[in-house]
Parts: sequence; C-alpha cells; structure tokens
Amino acid sequence: MLKKELRVILLSLVVSFILTLAKFAAYYVTHSVAILSDAMESIINVVAGAFASYSIYLSGKPRDANHPYGHGKVEFFSIGFEGAMIFFAGVLIMFKAVQYFISPRELHGMDSGLWLLGATTVANLLLGLYLQRAGKQLGSITISGNGQHIMTDVYSSAGLIVALGVIRFTGWNWLDPAVSVLMGILILAKGYQLMRTSISGLMDETDMKVVDRLIEILSAHRVPNWIDIHNTRVQQYGNNYHIDCHITMPYYLELSEAHDEMKRVEVLVNKEFKGHEVEFFIHMDPCIPACCHYCLKATCPVRSHPFTGEIVWTRDNVLPNRKHGAE
Repeated sequence: MLKKELRVILLSLVVSFILTLAKFAAYYVTHSVAILSDAMESIINVVAGAFASYSIYLSGKPRDANHPYGHGKVEFFSIGFEGAMIFFAGVLIMFKAVQYFISPRELHGMDSGLWLLGATTVANLLLGLYLQRAGKQLGSITISGNGQHIMTDVYSSAGLIVALGVIRFTGWNWLDPAVSVLMGILILAKGYQLMRTSISGLMDETDMKVVDRLIEILSAHRVPNWIDIHNTRVQQYGNNYHIDCHITMPYYLELSEAHDEMKRVEVLVNKEFKGHEVEFFIHMDPCIPACCHYCLKATCPVRSHPFTGEIVWTRDNVLPNRKHGAE
C-alpha cells in the first residue's frame, strides 16, 4: 500500500509542477495579478507535494523502540505544513492585489491566457478527483488533504476564468485585483482549515466519526459476555488507529476465556475498519452486582439482581471512565 501511496503523491507532484509552469506562462502573457495569484497558489501544490512524498515514506516505516506507535503522526505535520504554506500564499496574494489597486497594469493577450488557464483547470479537476478517491481508498489523510487543496485550486481557477472573461468583454480591468483579493480570502480560509486539522491530529483530538463507527460495529455484533464498554479512547497514527477501552465481562471467566473475548473484539474491528489497521489495548473489568440489571447473559449463575433492560451503547456511556449506570 505504501508504494501505491508514493506513486499517487509523486504523480500529483509532477502534474502540479507542469501546471504551475503553464499558469506562470499565462501570467507572462496577460500580466493579470489574478492569474499570478493562481500561479502562486500552485507553487504551494508543488512544495506541499514534495513534503507529502517524504511524509508518506516516513509514515510507512515500521514501528521501532523510539516510535512504538509507528511514524504515522508525520502526516499531520504534512497537512499542517501545507496549510501554513497555503495561508502564507494567501497573505502574499492579498498584498500583491493591493499593489495592483494602487498601480494598475494594462492587461493583454487575454484570449491566450484564458485558454491556458482553462486547460490547467481541467487538468487540476481530474487530478483533484483522483487524489480524493485515492486518499479515501488508501485511508491517507495526506493524499486526501492534497486532493482537497487541488480542488480548492480548481474552484478558484474556475471563478478566475469567469472574471477574466468579463474583463475580456467589458474592459473592467479593476476586476482583476478585486478577484485576486477574493481568491486570497478563500485561500486563507483553506489554509486555516488544514492547519486546524493538523493541530487536532497532533493533539489527539477524538474523531467522533471513528467513535460512532466503532460503536456501530460493536453494537451490531454484541454478545452477552460484553456487558459494557467504557473509557474508550481513539488515536490516529497516519493510516492506523490505536484504540484502548475497558470492557466489563463476567468476573468468573477464566483468563483464557477473557483473552478469547478480547481477541474477538480486535479481529472484528480490524475486519470492519477496511483500509485501516486498528491496534487494540483492552482492559477487562470484572462485573459487579450493579451490572446485573442490564447484563444480557440470561444463564448467568451468579446474578444478584433481575434484568430490567438493555442499555444501548452511545458516546455518552462508551467514552466516560465508568461502568454503565455507575455514579
């Protein structure tokens, strides 16, 4: 899988480099600051692609004594770096647009510039869709983040083509820096979003979608010996998840039986989390009399309270560090 990820990101790097050259050619032909803004953003595609290539290589290295959870966290650095570069590009674009407001430049060669920009936009669209699909299939946040950035480039380029078309037929050259300002704002927002994602991953912020998926899987395959699940924590390391949780089981189970149940959970979740490797650390809690009223084990030989009803597993009772129903 690592080789495929590297092939995907290297393809992105090569295509982005070619398209960046084409956009600078369009700027050279037209002297449009808006096209220059688009070309400057494309430079970020190239730089980010190069950094992403290295991060994917590094994240694929096996865990070692110094990195017991592997090297996958570097992917969060990758998208954070990309976000910072995008944000910086947005600042430069805004600065350049203000300069053109103060000292306007005459536009020329608009037809050639529009054709060049249109061709790069179509190529970027195909590349962005491919990266987003590949990122989803491979479970790579680096490739997905790169694909999102490319699609942002597509949207801004499409808007730019419309604006330049208006300038071409109306002569309203003041639209050129105005569009550049708008593009700068959109690029700043995208850079912030990627940096926010990076910080969340590095700070181990819980991805509630992953928690919901885990609850869905365990609920669908629930067995009586799994009395409750609590103190659940999810961390992402590149394409892998590290999950630790507490599972309450009948206190009289033998060690081998409890181990089999925990292995059952691990195998089940790894099977259902397609495209991801899930490492489980499960702590087994012995049941207590307070568990009897929601324990599904009908033939329990030590039940001290009657069964009153099943407790549905939700975020509210799976995440806190306490048995269900406990104060």
